[in-house]
Amino acid sequence: MRVSVLPFVKHLVLAFALLSLPLSQAFARGAPDSFADLADKLLPTVVSIATSQTLKQPGPQAGLPNIPPDSPLADLFKDFLGPQKNTPRHVTSLGTGFIIDPSGLIVTNNHVIEDGEHITATLNDGTTLPAKLIGRDEKTDLALLKVTPKKPLPAARFGDSDRARIGDWVIAIGNPFGLGSTVTAGIVSARNRDINAGPYDEFIQTDAPINRGNSGGPLFDMDGNVVGVNSAIYSPSGGSVGIGFSIPSNLVREVIAQLRAHGILKRGWIGVRIQAVTDDLAEGLGLPSATGALITDVSPKGPAAKAGIANGDLVTGFDGKAVADSRALPRIVADTPIGKTVSVDVLRKGKKQTVKLTVAKLEDDKPMRAPSPQKAPPPARAKSKVSQLGLSLAPLDADARAQFKLGKNVQGVVVTDVAQDSPAAEKNLRAGDVIVQVQNQNVRTPDEVMRRINADATAGKKVELMLINRGGNLTYVALKLG
Repeated sequence: MRVSVLPFVKHLVLAFALLSLPLSQAFARGAPDSFADLADKLLPTVVSIATSQTLKQPGPQAGLPNIPPDSPLADLFKDFLGPQKNTPRHVTSLGTGFIIDPSGLIVTNNHVIEDGEHITATLNDGTTLPAKLIGRDEKTDLALLKVTPKKPLPAARFGDSDRARIGDWVIAIGNPFGLGSTVTAGIVSARNRDINAGPYDEFIQTDAPINRGNSGGPLFDMDGNVVGVNSAIYSPSGGSVGIGFSIPSNLVREVIAQLRAHGILKRGWIGVRIQAVTDDLAEGLGLPSATGALITDVSPKGPAAKAGIANGDLVTGFDGKAVADSRALPRIVADTPIGKTVSVDVLRKGKKQTVKLTVAKLEDDKPMRAPSPQKAPPPARAKSKVSQLGLSLAPLDADARAQFKLGKNVQGVVVTDVAQDSPAAEKNLRAGDVIVQVQNQNVRTPDEVMRRINADATAGKKVELMLINRGGNLTYVALKLG
């Protein structure tokens, strides 16, 4: 009887292959038989947050009769119109928070408490305590509260959100619809989501059911560590559809540490406006790939201006950290200590350069990213046409400035019309936009624009790079020639 050794060899090869992998890759953690033990441990660390404010009722509406209180019609008008006198009305909103220190420090969302005059926290055992606001941060939608308990409270601990992998099990605990402590489970569905909530978006996406009232609650991993703060949902109906977003714990930890120490955030600032690098922009700039953060405007007398950084520079590194895209730079700058002198790696006209600058303190809420387009002014009669791009142009004379409300400090060539289904229309150019540069060369007349574009088309260029001024904000746009 012959015995085949082939199956044994196969199993041996598989065993060696598994041993050669990191443990986390060789054996993924399976679904637990139950979340009950973990939930029992974590529920006492989560609290319900309630805020209240007093609103004044508006006076009687114009044209309506003033009904005496003893009139038979008084109740009818009260039911349909509400009280006629300027009586106060109390409004309450609900959310979630979690304890991070036995002394009574609680983390929640800023939007949960921002309009509240009175804040209370209800513990898992039903105890309700008044809460004091220590500090809040609108940009990351985080807030830190303090209650004074009679005895130390059970506290949650932060985990490393960078280690959360897509597919990992997570559980969310919160106060959905005011129902009190509720546990739901799911997985990490995606990472580094940008939902345009703020300049530092890098949300963890999860399918653990999250509903109204869950805001500010923790997202736990299977070791019981907080890896996120539940902050937003995507829902056409208002209820959970399996797409929720959590602020990663590594960002939360940094923000809360500053709020705990100072009550406010101290962020770094270098004084630039940036935009993402698309494939078309990369081709127009002659870049090998669509990476880095493209500088579109530099604040006068800001750190970047003093260091010699200019429009059109591509930032590829900051303080020894790679800048992969336009989303990375604001976060890196914000986390850099104020007053620190750092090296900034830039590409300028295809050449690598390194400059030094000293990071300043962010004093306002001006965004680092180029803003969304504003409503376009009405079209005007064109004086010149660039047919291959679908643009009608005119010089910036007094009439054009008056029509499009352009200040004397704006220089360039104004767009008066954009043809439908043209390269310019595809990139959302519109009447009232001002072309400041073509291929990094300043232009002042329509003829200069046309000569430059015709020369590039003849030379075989496929993309024309333009610097556009819209409402005082500069943005690079790459238009396909031909």
